[in-house]
Amino acid sequence: MTYPTDTFEVTDTATTRLHRYLRDRMNAELPQRAADQQARTGTAAGREARHELVREILDEALRAHTENELAAGRQLLPREVEQRVVGEVVNEMFGMAGLQPLLDDPTVETVNANRFDRVFVQYDDGRRAQVAPIAGSNEELTDLVRLLAARASSQERRFDQGSPAVNLQLPGGERLFAVMGLTAEGVTALSVRRHGYLTVTLPELRRRGTLDPGLEQFVRALVKARKNVLITGGTGAGKTTMLRALASEMDPLERIVTIEDAFELGLDHDPDIHADVTAFQAREANVEGAGAISQAELVRWGLRMSPDRVIVGEIRGPEVIPMCNAMSQGNDGSMATLHASSSRIAFTRLASYAAQGAERLPLEATNLLVASAVHFVVHLARAQDRRTRVVSSIREVVGADGPQVISNEVYRPGPDRRARPVAGALRGDTLDDLVDVGLDPGVLENPEGWWTP
Repeated sequence: MTYPTDTFEVTDTATTRLHRYLRDRMNAELPQRAADQQARTGTAAGREARHELVREILDEALRAHTENELAAGRQLLPREVEQRVVGEVVNEMFGMAGLQPLLDDPTVETVNANRFDRVFVQYDDGRRAQVAPIAGSNEELTDLVRLLAARASSQERRFDQGSPAVNLQLPGGERLFAVMGLTAEGVTALSVRRHGYLTVTLPELRRRGTLDPGLEQFVRALVKARKNVLITGGTGAGKTTMLRALASEMDPLERIVTIEDAFELGLDHDPDIHADVTAFQAREANVEGAGAISQAELVRWGLRMSPDRVIVGEIRGPEVIPMCNAMSQGNDGSMATLHASSSRIAFTRLASYAAQGAERLPLEATNLLVASAVHFVVHLARAQDRRTRVVSSIREVVGADGPQVISNEVYRPGPDRRARPVAGALRGDTLDDLVDVGLDPGVLENPEGWWTP
């Protein structure tokens, strides 16, 4: 969706004046009207009832604004502009305001707003385009982010000068990160990433070209054999999607505890796939600077809840140590994702995060812990076409030697960055474990893999 630049001039003070008037009337009248309705009916207004109240208030406010404009001798806005502004205010209350049209477009994968009127999207086919402003001013965009933070899925998240960054999940499962006052112009900027596949399976990833049939068999066997898996890759490589697909191979009645910085995995949303899930989200400090709960603390708490598997949405810091402890102390089959540019560098990244923890483990101790906890690293990357996300490398962790974690690359990237099996690289006892749960060892014997030409 692209628009001519001159269509979106933001100097239309009449439009801004109408928007602000409607929004102020809404904020002033809706709480009292909703309370009055509850007093009459004895029950809180549901979504449909609130929608009716919003429409009533907006209709009255629009008539009053028209009278005010005429009394002031101003020219009225065209009817279609008025209705567009009304729609924007409704979206602010129940949707995502200027973000809503982009979120309604299933082909939009990422939204990046450098400021309210400098908005770029990336589509699922790799195309990029500049699109319409998502707010009428920086103030409106800041207010929108505050509104979204206030109604975040489980807890309010601050967005002000004292807490100028916010990371949250939108109602549709998209992930939003916004920052205020720290950009070059001091404006609010945000990024929205859509995970279009809240439920996904390994066969679906194979059909999309992320896996070949041999890789599908192999990673399925990792899950069935309860191997601990670390999924790595760069931004937008598909780490979370791969984690969901691997999790879909778990027994529906296995008890899973998930730990995230902001809810994103959604394994608890479909009880037919995962019936027994406790999902934890980290908490930021309050205004007094107290009350923060880190992912590291949540991992420790999660271990007290009798999990069969622990899943960390993304390792970002010192939670690496309790996560490795979880993996090495009986919670086999656990998983996490990690931002890393290659499967090999993942171990260095883990060591640097471990150094941030209260334990202050030396490198050798960290490597021993990682080697005893992580069984495999599955790395994702973009194929040569820069659009298709593919499994590029898989490493088996075999031990630690002082400053190094020792690993075998059992799948290696080919010229097109797609993973190919390395004959004989997998240890014999590991191969036996995977064969016991259904792996055909023949899939590892074709050096070109099983990718469709």
